[in-house]
Amino acid sequence: MNLTDKQLAALRLICDTFAPGDGASVPPSSALGGPELVAELAGRNPRAGETKQLATLLGLWDSKVLGVLGGGGWRNFSQMTQAQREKVLLSYGDSRLPQKRALFQALKGAALMTYYMAPGPTGSSPLWPAIGYPGPLGKRADAPKPALTPTRITSDTTLDCDVVIVGSGAGGGTAAGVLSAAGLDVIVLEAGEYYDDADFDGGELGGIDRLYAAAPGASTDGQIALVAGSCLGGGTVVNYSTSFRTPDDVRAEWAGLGAAQFAGDEYTASLDAVCDRLGVNLDHSIAASRDAVLERGLKELGWHVDAMPRNVIGCDMGVDCGRCGFGCRLGAKQSVTKTWLADAAGRGARLIVGVKGRTVLVEGGRAAGVEAVSTTGSRLTVRARAVVAAAGAIQTPALLQRSGLANKSIGRNLRLHPVTVVLGIYDEELRPWEGGMQTRYSREHRDLDGNGYGVIYETGPTNPSLALPFVNWRGGAEHLSRMKDLPHLGAVGIIVRDHGVGRVKAGRDGEPVVHYKLSADDVKHLKVGMVGATRIAEEAGAKTIYSAHQKGISYEPGKRGSREQFIEQCDAAGYGPGQCAFGSFHIMGTARMGGSPETSATNPDGITWDVRNLLVADGSSFPTASGVNPMISIESIAHMNATRLAASLT
Repeated sequence: MNLTDKQLAALRLICDTFAPGDGASVPPSSALGGPELVAELAGRNPRAGETKQLATLLGLWDSKVLGVLGGGGWRNFSQMTQAQREKVLLSYGDSRLPQKRALFQALKGAALMTYYMAPGPTGSSPLWPAIGYPGPLGKRADAPKPALTPTRITSDTTLDCDVVIVGSGAGGGTAAGVLSAAGLDVIVLEAGEYYDDADFDGGELGGIDRLYAAAPGASTDGQIALVAGSCLGGGTVVNYSTSFRTPDDVRAEWAGLGAAQFAGDEYTASLDAVCDRLGVNLDHSIAASRDAVLERGLKELGWHVDAMPRNVIGCDMGVDCGRCGFGCRLGAKQSVTKTWLADAAGRGARLIVGVKGRTVLVEGGRAAGVEAVSTTGSRLTVRARAVVAAAGAIQTPALLQRSGLANKSIGRNLRLHPVTVVLGIYDEELRPWEGGMQTRYSREHRDLDGNGYGVIYETGPTNPSLALPFVNWRGGAEHLSRMKDLPHLGAVGIIVRDHGVGRVKAGRDGEPVVHYKLSADDVKHLKVGMVGATRIAEEAGAKTIYSAHQKGISYEPGKRGSREQFIEQCDAAGYGPGQCAFGSFHIMGTARMGGSPETSATNPDGITWDVRNLLVADGSSFPTASGVNPMISIESIAHMNATRLAASLT
C-alpha cells in the first residue's frame, strides 16, 4: 500500500500513541518499522475500497476537525501530548457509536499486532525480552526438503481434467485424496502458496503474513475477528491439531435437516477413515502449563475435563508445538499436505498454487470447469467433468454467487463459534507460547438448554499476536505493563456453539463480505461461559483476572473486588461490537447440505441444487455449527461427498 508522506506521518503518530515504548529500553512502534509494516500488510487486502478508506482516513487524521470530534480540542493530532492523543483514541474505543468503537479496534489491532511482530532493524526486537518472549525459533537446518512440487501459472493457460477442486484445505485436500484414489484425473487450485517444514521459523510475522488469509479480517461491524488459513493445505497447516469427531447429537440434528446419512454408517465410515489417515491419537496430549492450569481449576470445581485427541505423529509437545500455529517445523502435524494431498500428488493429481478460482463454468446446467486468475494476473481455464468448491465457508459462497447460482441459502446460515477469553495472571511462570497446542478441554456447559447448545472451555498457545486481541488498551504504558505479564498469563477460552446465523455476500468487487451479530440466546450462553471461565481461573489460583472488555475490567481474588462484581461489570460493559473482543477460528455453514432447496444450498450428496456436478466439500457444508473444533467433521464430510461423486463419475 503506497502512502503519501502525510498519510505515513499520521500512521506513525497513531502507532506511536498505541505503542510509545517506555522511553528507555523499549522503543516506540516507529523505531521498529511498525507503521510501514501496517501499510505493507494492508496492501494485501484484495478489497481496494477498504485500502482506499484507510488512505482517506490517514489523510484526514491530523486535522483540527478530527481533533474536536475526538475530544482533543481545536488542535491537530500531531500537536497533542501523548496523554491527549490517548484520550482521543479512547474516545473512539469507549464511544456509544459501534462504528467508532470498530474503528478503534481496527486501529488498535493493526498498530499493536505489527509492533509486537516487527523484528526491527536488527532482526531481533528489544520488545521481546522486555515482555519475556524469546521471539522466533529460526528455521531448522536439518529440515527435509519440501515433499510436494506444485506448479504456478505464468501465462494464460487452459487445462483439462476429470475434477477440478477450488481450495486445498481440510475439504479440498481430502476430496483430492478420495477422487484420485478412484482413478480420476484431479487438479487442485490454491490461492495461497506452498510452505513446508523447511520454510517455518516459529515466527509470528512470517506465519501470519504467509499462511493466513488477509481478508476479510472481521465481520462488517467489527464484532468478530475472522481467522482462516490461506496456503496449500489451508487451515490444517496452522490449526491446533484438535481432532474431535462430530458429536452424536449433532449428527442426529444434521440428519433431521435432510441429510439422513449423517446419522448412519456411511458417515461413521468416513469419520473412521479420516481419523485413521490423520493418525488421530491421545498419545501426544501431555498437558502444557496453561492446560495444566485449566485442568487444575476444573478439577477443583469437580467439572468435566479430558485430554484432546490430536492428529500428530512425533510432536514434541514443547517449544516447537506451541509455535505450530505458524507452521510445524517438525512436520509432526498431519495436515492434508502431509496426508491426502500427498496421496493425490502421488497418483498424478496436479496441484497449482497462487491461483484464485473466480467463477464456475456452467454449460447445460452442469459444472464444466473453473475460471481462475493467478497472483500475477494470468488467466487459467480448467475444463472438467465436475467441480468441487472447497475454498472455505467465506470464499465458497462468494465463488458460487459470482458464478450466478441463485439459491437463497448460499451465503446464509453462517456459524462462527464466537470465542472470547477470561485472562488470569498466575504467580507461576507458564510460558503460554510453549507446550502442546491444545491438550485439555471441558464440556461441562456444552448443553445449557437441553438441545446441545452451550459453551465448551479450551485454551491454546498464547504468543503475543494471539494475546493482543483480548488484552484491552487503556493507554500505552498500561498496555505494555500488561504485556510484560505474558509469561504468567493463562487464558480460559469460551467457545459458543451459536444458534444465531450470519451471512456472507459477494460485494460489487466480487470479494466476500461477512455480516454477523451475536443472537440473544448466544449472549445468554456466553454469560454462563464468562461465569464458568472466571470460576475456573479463580479456582486455579489466578492472582488477577481480566475480561476481554475494552473497559478494562479486572479483579484480584481475595484482595480487590469479587467475582460477582466482576461479572456485573462485564455485563454492564456489554458484548456488542468493540465492547468485548471476539474471534472466530471455526467458520461454517454458508452452503449447507439438506433435503430441500428451500432450506439448503446442496442436496444430501453435497451437490448444489442449482448446478449438477458442482460439489461443496468444506466447512460451508455444515447444516448447523458442529459445537466442537470442526477439522475432522470437514474432512469426513468431504470424504463422504467425494466418495459419492467418484461413484457417479466412474
